[in-house]
Amino acid sequence: MAEAVMVSDAKGSDRRQAGKLLVADDQPHILEAIRLLLKPEGYDLELVRTPALALEAIAHEEFDGVLIDLNYERDTTSGQEGLELVARIKEIDAQLPVIVMTAWGNIDLAVEAMRRGASDFIQKPWENARLLNVLRTQTELYRSQRRMQKLEAENRLLRTSGAPDFIASAPAMRGVVEMMARIGPSDANVLITGEHGTGKEVVAQTLHRLSNRSDRAMVAVNTGALPEGTFESELFGHVKGAFTDARTDRIGRFELASGGTLFLDEIANIPVRQQSKLLRVLETGEMERVGSSRTQKVNVRMLSATNADLRAECEAGRFREDLLFRLNTVEISLPPLRDRREDIPALAAHFLAKYAARYRRQLEGFEANALQQMLQYGWPGNVRELDHTVERAVLMARGTRIEASNLGLQAQHRSTASQSLDEMSLEAVEAILIRKALARANGNVSHAADALGLSRGALYRRIEKYGL
Repeated sequence: MAEAVMVSDAKGSDRRQAGKLLVADDQPHILEAIRLLLKPEGYDLELVRTPALALEAIAHEEFDGVLIDLNYERDTTSGQEGLELVARIKEIDAQLPVIVMTAWGNIDLAVEAMRRGASDFIQKPWENARLLNVLRTQTELYRSQRRMQKLEAENRLLRTSGAPDFIASAPAMRGVVEMMARIGPSDANVLITGEHGTGKEVVAQTLHRLSNRSDRAMVAVNTGALPEGTFESELFGHVKGAFTDARTDRIGRFELASGGTLFLDEIANIPVRQQSKLLRVLETGEMERVGSSRTQKVNVRMLSATNADLRAECEAGRFREDLLFRLNTVEISLPPLRDRREDIPALAAHFLAKYAARYRRQLEGFEANALQQMLQYGWPGNVRELDHTVERAVLMARGTRIEASNLGLQAQHRSTASQSLDEMSLEAVEAILIRKALARANGNVSHAADALGLSRGALYRRIEKYGL
């Protein structure tokens, strides 16, 4: 029976300095021998007996190195499972050192493992001194590289000019910044979650800028706004004559993003019958244009975003679970603006500078009452709503500083129960109805659009218009 065993030693920081290792072998006595050898050396160990458990551990925890057997099936020396495990691990973290073990002294198998990304190999039965030396060398090198990359990524994240404006100093954002700095340089697929307007696209742009693909294009697609009939053509392209309106060949978004990054926003709204086609490209890196039989290779880093609970969507049968696993190698969850109020003054100042320049207004800042009102407001539309509010205030301001009355938040904050419909504008009523529909649909735009009798595209345009 497959099992995982966690071995930790909490006797102090000195013991933990050796690093954290994942060890995979289907033989219990091998795992026990490794535990007895490495635990006194100060390693934290996670011991697993199958490739599936190894991949699950890597998906949820950080390790400084991986030591794996190449053979898991009885009466076989092919090492195929182990070789596939090496490749999968390197897909998740290309720099994580993988040391392979084989009991058969098969040099060709070890060479193939190295070709697939393994850092070194050990023959069974091993020499303790060599095993310890290899592990120490590889883990120390990896930890040193990771520290350097983190410092470089944080510097680029916070200081590079011409980059997307990423303002995040609140304690609630600290984990987000650290995660972005850590995974930005990798090719890992990232799922970005959070309420509408929390800045998911800015996070995607920043991750792309931190990656080794930053000199190539990042292609963004709002999948929720794509009509189902044109979904395949938009993503995969088509050839002339593929359908009635296909008058010329068209390059799809996957081809445009090849070598770079593809960002799919509102991923939860992809129709179920189209999800299998997206899954195939992510699994194989291969696709065909609509109407073509020629298979093309594409190489993209996939970033996706949603405000929906994809796990609940999977349980309801509206989203494929295997597609979710492919999309969220790493998940970044953005807190709402109400949970990061410390960032409001800096965000507001940034938007003020942007719109004062756009509309050529000489504005110096915010009055104290305006700033206080912004700090106290609930911001149901998050950063996007703050952006729209400051833009409106810039247009409404009469003096050199933004006053509370310019923000229009009191009218928004006032209970609608005390207002009759004839006291409200058509736009105000529409905004209220859309907000309620989104709340009832738990943020699912497709369901809210159906309830309102609108197309997804029409609802998206209204969400943008009202800063929802």
